[in-house]
Amino acid sequence: MTMIDLGPQTRILAGLAESVTDEQLSGRTPCPDLAVRNLLGHLLHLSVAFRDAARKDLGTTTDTNPNAAVPDIGPGWREELPKVLDELADAWREPDAWTGMTRAGGVNLPGDVAGAVVADELVVHGWDLARAVGRPYAPDPAALDSAHGFLLAAAQDPNRGGGIFGPVVPVPPEAPLLDRVVGLSGRDPGWRP
Repeated sequence: MTMIDLGPQTRILAGLAESVTDEQLSGRTPCPDLAVRNLLGHLLHLSVAFRDAARKDLGTTTDTNPNAAVPDIGPGWREELPKVLDELADAWREPDAWTGMTRAGGVNLPGDVAGAVVADELVVHGWDLARAVGRPYAPDPAALDSAHGFLLAAAQDPNRGGGIFGPVVPVPPEAPLLDRVVGLSGRDPGWRP
């Protein structure tokens, strides 16, 4: 895994989040059982966890299983999310973040794998959010390439039996890379609210 700058993707995600209106917070998303507010809560929690994973600051934030509870946002999320996204990008700019072992979601994993996981999370959940609120979405090309490599390797792993986040949705090989990434993540690229 090559070290990438997550800053361009975190800025795209922060811009998307900023565009969300209060009325859209209860809307549906491509993530089953998650409204927009829950997706934003998940993004906030995973950003904190992967920021701390990059820093090798292991503890409660890196030990919590993301499926333990339905995430939600608090009243200060509009200020908190962009701040944490910036901190996440800064933490992953350190070469040490990509080496050695770390932990996220209660799972021990190599730093470079954690970097690929967080790039995937930022790209795919950016798509989820954009689709849910009807906004255009063009992820950062480096993060998109990283997400594709990570998800493709997982889908081809015979020990996994398919995708990481659900059965792979077939997408034509000539489809745009974002659509192929979305399909590998177990989502239908044609999803609409």
